[in-house]
Formats: sequence, structure tokens, C-alpha cells
Amino acid sequence: MKIHGQNLFDFLKDRGLIYQSTNMSEVEKMLNSNKPCTFYIGFDPTASALHIGHLCSLRTFKYLQEAGHRGILLIGGATGHIGDPTGRRDMRKMLTSNEIEANVKKIKELVKQFVKTDGDNPAIIVNNNDWMKNFSYIDFLRDVGTYFNVNVMLSTDACKERLASGGLTFLEMGYSLIQAHDFEQLFKDYGCSLQVGGSDQWANMVAGCDLIRKKYAKDVQTLTTPLLLNSKGEKMGKSTGGAIWLTEEKFSVYDFYQYFMNVDDSDVLTLLRWFSDYSNQEIEKIMAGDIRQAKKIMAFSITKLVHGEEKAKLAEKTASEIFSGNGASENMQTENVKISENAINICDLLTLVKLAPSKSEARRLVEQGGISVDKVKVVDPKVEIKASGEVIVQKGKKIFVKVVFGK
Repeated sequence: MKIHGQNLFDFLKDRGLIYQSTNMSEVEKMLNSNKPCTFYIGFDPTASALHIGHLCSLRTFKYLQEAGHRGILLIGGATGHIGDPTGRRDMRKMLTSNEIEANVKKIKELVKQFVKTDGDNPAIIVNNNDWMKNFSYIDFLRDVGTYFNVNVMLSTDACKERLASGGLTFLEMGYSLIQAHDFEQLFKDYGCSLQVGGSDQWANMVAGCDLIRKKYAKDVQTLTTPLLLNSKGEKMGKSTGGAIWLTEEKFSVYDFYQYFMNVDDSDVLTLLRWFSDYSNQEIEKIMAGDIRQAKKIMAFSITKLVHGEEKAKLAEKTASEIFSGNGASENMQTENVKISENAINICDLLTLVKLAPSKSEARRLVEQGGISVDKVKVVDPKVEIKASGEVIVQKGKKIFVKVVFGK
């Protein structure tokens, strides 16, 4: 299979989207073959949206689909009841069945922005709860659990980290078994022979390959995409308020754009390769020019990919107006604050508009000179702000919020 005139595997490799595989040469043959393979990617509905860390896998899914391979999107209605322990120091908050069902619906709609779900070669969307909900506990242990060695499971990084930080519940140990069975189910029902996912899912993905090999004497493969890390090796996609979500309801378009405008210069090349539609030759030309302009192109490209061109242009325009020297824009982030008093303490205001996660952090910001109100620096945490009309609150050099007071 080819994409943009290039063998698919080579294209993905050149874009930096290939990290690890159970058998790289076999995966290369599968992807480049003129015979379509069936592959899948899974997402758990532990939230009502996906975050920026999911975008590498979604882009890879899109490229495989465009080249002619058959893609399955699995939404983990069953695994969402457990929560993946990978990368966790504590157990995830358990969601109710109603919460998970609501999240499943929202994620099904969200993924349609990034992959084709109608027309020629549409993605197939499945929910693993459909085959797990009637699977009895005893039958699952006999049909799946018997193929897993506990010592091997405990040797994985995910289990070792959880054991070191206080212990791993039996509930969480079952996660890997269910994900492995997902691969088995898709192998039986659709002839699925390849699982694609983030590199943090390696152990769970290999477990599925092992299960199919042991039960059916068939080899299936995995292909992982890199984690979204910055130049310092830290996981990208986190802000002071949490994840960088792919929906405007959970993370504003302006904040999304500004997040990428503020990444380190050394991360721009990777982000352009992963999330823009520019060719590698075009990206080389972009990177050979002014890095500030390259960063603007990158931030606009990712915002356009996630939120559409119109909203990306508005975010770009808003940023330009705010940083032109006026420090304001009619389209800037606005928070409406209703209080009955005539004034509000600066620390209370900062936490209320989410510029600080706590009053102690707000106090620290003020005392260190990181806060200005209407271009006047505030250094006393006891200062009261007049609660009428509107004010522009600035945090650091790049974060501005218009606060509109009301009774």
C-alpha cells in the first residue's frame, strides 16, 4: 500500500510515527502489501473526551485507512469499568455504568473528526462491553485466564510501578486480560491481525498477541506510536489544569493554540511531522526559516486539525491582538464572575477564574510578581479588586483573562 506516492511503512517512519513492534519486518510487509490488513486501535471512555496524547494513534489510523487498510476503532465500555493501571501511582476513580455509557457516546462522535466513518473503507466502531457483558467470571477465567502467568504479568513496568507505590488491586490485574481478549475477539470476528496504540500500551498489546498465538497457533502483530514527549523527555499535553483535551467544552480553542505556541522550539519539528499535512520537504523549508514563524504554523496546523480552520484563525487572531501591546481582544478568554460584594480578594479571584489551582498557589504567584490587573502588577495577596465592570488579569507574560463582573 502506498500513501502520497510512498510506501506506507516508509511514510510513517519518515513522519516519526513508528516506535515499536512485535515483528517490525512483518509489520512492514503487512503495511506495504497490496492486500489490505485489518487493524484496530482502542480507547477507554474514562473521560467524556480524548486528549492530545491520543492524537498520534488517531493520525496513524487515518494514514493506514487512507492507504486502503481496514480499521476498527474499539471503545472500551468494559475496560472503562476498570481503568488501565499503566503509568498510574494509584487506582483510577471508578465510574458508574451510566457515566461510561455517556462517555462512549461522546467519544464515538469525537473520533469521527479524525478518521473516516462513512463512504469507502469506513472505520468500524465497536464496544468491548458488547462481548464482555455476558461473559461469566468462571468462563472468562477458564477461556482467557488460564493462558496467563502471574509472574510474567507482575514483571511488566505497569505492575512493578503500582506494586512499588503501594500495591496493585486484583481488579486492575484483570485489565490486561480483557484487552488481550479484545484482540482475540476482533481476530475471530473480523480477521484482525494488527493492533496499533501508544507505546505505553506495549505490555497489554503483547498480551493479546501471546493469547492468540497460544490459542490458535497464529501470529498477529502490534505497532506502537511514540508517546507525546517534549525535548526534556516529559509527557507533553499537560497544563496546570490537567490534560489538553480535544474538545472545546473541556479546553478552550485559544488555550489549545497558546499551549502549542509556548512549547520549546526544539519540539516544533516533531509536532509538524506528526500533526500537520505539510510534506517533509515543506517542513524542512519551514524549519529553515524563523523559528517563531514555524511555531505559529505548527500551532495553527494542530488547532485546525482538532477544531477546524475557522476556530484556528480566530485563536490566531486573538493571540495576535492580545500580544500586540494592547493586552486585550474582543475574542479573548472571558470569565463571567457573579458576586454580591463590591470587591473580591485577588487570591480568591485567581482561583475562581482558574488561573491558580488553590489559594496558596495564588498567594505565591502574587508574592512573586506573576500577576497584573489592568497592566498594574499586584504584589500584595491581601489586595481587593473592585467587582464591577471588567478587568484584564494577566498571569506571567502569556496568559490573559478578561473578567466580567456581575451581581
